[in-house]
Amino acid sequence: MDKGKMFLTEKQYSLLLKLYENSIETTIRSVNKSQSELANELGITRQALSVHLRKLKEKNLVRTGRGFIDLTEKALNIIEEKANESFVIIKVQPQKRNQVYEQISKISCLKRAYRVTGEIDLIAVVNQSSLDEFLKEISKIDGITFTSAHVVITKLK
Repeated sequence: MDKGKMFLTEKQYSLLLKLYENSIETTIRSVNKSQSELANELGITRQALSVHLRKLKEKNLVRTGRGFIDLTEKALNIIEEKANESFVIIKVQPQKRNQVYEQISKISCLKRAYRVTGEIDLIAVVNQSSLDEFLKEISKIDGITFTSAHVVITKLK
C-alpha cells in the first residue's frame, strides 16, 4: 500500500477522490500574518478585525480558520488582481539551452516551467498580473530566439 494511503480507510480515500473529481481549481492567496498584526496595521482592534473578516467570509471573499486567512479568487477579482495564468512559449538557441533554463528558473514570478518536445523548447507559466515583469526579465536573457505569450481566458476542464 502507498504510504499516503496507509493512514486512510478505503472509504476516506474514496471520499477524497470523489471530492477531487467534483472540485474546481481556484486561486487563493494566503496571509502570512497574525490577526493581531493585521489589526495593528489597520489601526483597529482585534475584535473589529474579526467582525470585518466574518463579513468578508459571508461574501465568500476570504476563508479563515485557526491560524490562516486566505483571499479567494472572487476577492482577487474585486481588487483587480488578475489571477489567471499565462503561458509563455519560448524557443531557445540549442547551444544555450542549459544556461537559459537556469536563468529562467531563477525568475521569482515564474510559477512553473516545462521543457517540451516539438517546435518550441519551453513553456513558462506565470500569473497574468506578473506577465509584464516576466517578459521583461526573459528579454534580458541571451539565447532566447522567440517568445509568445498567451493568457488563459477560461479553463475548460
